Amino acid sequence: MKKKNALSLIVLVILCICLMALAACGPGGSGSSGGTITLATTTSTDDSGLLDFILPVFTDETGWDVQVISVGTGAALQLGRDGEADVLLVHARSQEDQFVADGFAESRHDVMYNDFIIVGPDGGALSHNNDIDKTFSDILTQNLPFISRGDESGTHTRELQLWDSLGVNPEDNENYLESGQGMGATLGMAAEMNAYTLSDRGTWLSYANKGDLIIICEGSPRLLNPYGVMVVSTTLVPAGAQAFVDWIISPAAQELIASFGIEDFGQPLFFPDA
Repeated sequence: MKKKNALSLIVLVILCICLMALAACGPGGSGSSGGTITLATTTSTDDSGLLDFILPVFTDETGWDVQVISVGTGAALQLGRDGEADVLLVHARSQEDQFVADGFAESRHDVMYNDFIIVGPDGGALSHNNDIDKTFSDILTQNLPFISRGDESGTHTRELQLWDSLGVNPEDNENYLESGQGMGATLGMAAEMNAYTLSDRGTWLSYANKGDLIIICEGSPRLLNPYGVMVVSTTLVPAGAQAFVDWIISPAAQELIASFGIEDFGQPLFFPDA
């Protein structure tokens, strides 16, 4: 009788262990889930509405919730260095490569791209073109109002690279101002002041209050805007961080990214690149 009771207890323990293992697999069917990961990303992925579009699908398929910190790329990378984010989705390739080289991530993965554009007042001093050097030179030499993000974001980094390629200091323009804010707020300032600014196309298309702003310069190869994803290298990063990377570069998620914006804007806001 005692042997039978002992055997029943063993079977019950094994059953409990199996049930716990199945629960850990979560809705996605693989790996532990049911927790929360912290994603540090750029304001453009948030302001454009992309995250609201894709993250519910990720959570539904994997069981992992995502806490989003939307800042400039420079700030997002610093959050990674400080161990305050689990995974990064950013767009400043040279800074991303340095982040990996410094040992803060094992690798970087291409996710998607769009492009940068220069926007400015309709009927202003500049007309539509695809010559970024001439556009920036005219803004500088004519002292046209220009709003820089000035926040060490990926957009700000690209802007400084464009000025630097001309060998000029944008602050020589007395009407050069820094917003110190994200892309949406910077576009709002440019609209209020009838000023020029550099924007990613995704935020521009989804931003409602454009005022009299139109696209002034677009189509230059030097305005390409790639995004990358990285898991932060700390012992405390949950398995959901790698699950997010594996998911966002998967064919299904890439198709989801490709479809975003078509219904509302007649064109995608981002192009898959994994």
